[in-house]
Amino acid sequence: MSHADQYAITWLASLLGQQLQQHTATVTTAESCTGGGIAEAITRIAGSSAWFEVGFVTYSNAQKTRVLQVAPADLQRDGAVSQSVVEGMVRGAQRLSAARYAVAVSGVAGPGGGSVEKPVGTVWLAWADGEQVQSSCWHFAGDRDAVRQQTVQAALAGLLCLIEGREAAAWQQWLNKHLPNQ
Repeated sequence: MSHADQYAITWLASLLGQQLQQHTATVTTAESCTGGGIAEAITRIAGSSAWFEVGFVTYSNAQKTRVLQVAPADLQRDGAVSQSVVEGMVRGAQRLSAARYAVAVSGVAGPGGGSVEKPVGTVWLAWADGEQVQSSCWHFAGDRDAVRQQTVQAALAGLLCLIEGREAAAWQQWLNKHLPNQ
């Protein structure tokens, strides 16, 4: 990951922390393809224990079901990289942590694992604010590290959109406005 990418992610995490503190709110994460990268970014920021509850890394389908209580039928019918599963992950993380905000990600980071229906770079993201859940599917370009880095940025920027009262899926426009070189 380049220095500029590291800076952007740290800046997003710092801004998220500031916004969460202003709203006296907390956040939790449920991650698959990023392997804890979102939680790592958030906890890079000193004082993050004031706004970060817990991060769940549920890489296997068994753990998505066991820990986050994702419905086995959703995994069997739709696969791990799907709207139903990522929404189940975000709801499970939020329920277990009691955080107001949550984000969940599941995707195909590569280099293998892709299919015609879900090629490498396919990532589902879900964000929650209380009872409201929003989700969207994105197709990121690049190698494994690039897909994961873009997913972390999307997750953090989507949380910032939610806090601002915007649609989380508008994260890309938000990034273009606030980090025009991204």
